[in-house]
Amino acid sequence: MSGNKNCEFVAGDALHGDVGHSHSHSHSHSHSHTPMDGPGDFSRRDPPKRRADGRTDFAHRAYTVGIGGPVGSGKTHLVLELCKHFRDQHSIACITNDIFTKEDGEFLVRHNALAKERIRPVETGGCPHAAIREDITANLQVAEELTAEFHPEFILLESGGDNLSANFSRELADYIIYVIDVSGGDKIPRKGGPGVTQSDLLIINKTDLATAVGADLEVMDRDAKKMRGEGPTLFTQIKFAKGIPEIAELILADIAQAHATKKQK
Repeated sequence: MSGNKNCEFVAGDALHGDVGHSHSHSHSHSHSHTPMDGPGDFSRRDPPKRRADGRTDFAHRAYTVGIGGPVGSGKTHLVLELCKHFRDQHSIACITNDIFTKEDGEFLVRHNALAKERIRPVETGGCPHAAIREDITANLQVAEELTAEFHPEFILLESGGDNLSANFSRELADYIIYVIDVSGGDKIPRKGGPGVTQSDLLIINKTDLATAVGADLEVMDRDAKKMRGEGPTLFTQIKFAKGIPEIAELILADIAQAHATKKQK
């Protein structure tokens, strides 16, 4: 359950998020999990909003890249490497989510990912998926503040570590990246769930550990294609910056498409 120890179950399976149930949080709000009748389908995922005007315009809140995945999969290192890749040629900002600390934001500051003022940590106070899917207010507010202050081309928003049922609301993320790693076993892609099947990009990280943990990369590739259809999947070693240029290229391509679509409206 990725460290979500403060979730209080009201009903349902012990596998958090796999069936419909409600639970409450210590920070005074509750939310319901929508039952799923399958692992999800990339072709039928919620499309990007392609925001056009008013409070949803990119000028009010910059294009936002949501980065999710289980604890330890490499999300924070991905944010760090993307910041290093983009920062000299693009104006960017970053939001991190942790339950009770500012740990990931502090990691980025220590490693000089961006100027300190462009990195904003959010303490979600409860299940990580609540802050990116059900009650996105805190993240939206910080994204709007960063946009007003720095006018970034885009914002990288890292979720707290969560399970395979976690995914970003399209009201928050214009582009969704989901990160898994081989240490979870080569069965992970075929388990499905919204993170695997409906993210715009699936990253299978730490391929250098495959032999050590007995994970078959060919099996993971086969199953990712089965679960995602035409959805892009990249195998990476983020700690060593392998795969970062390809990830960056996909992000920039979608940003260009988003702005082109906006002009057509």
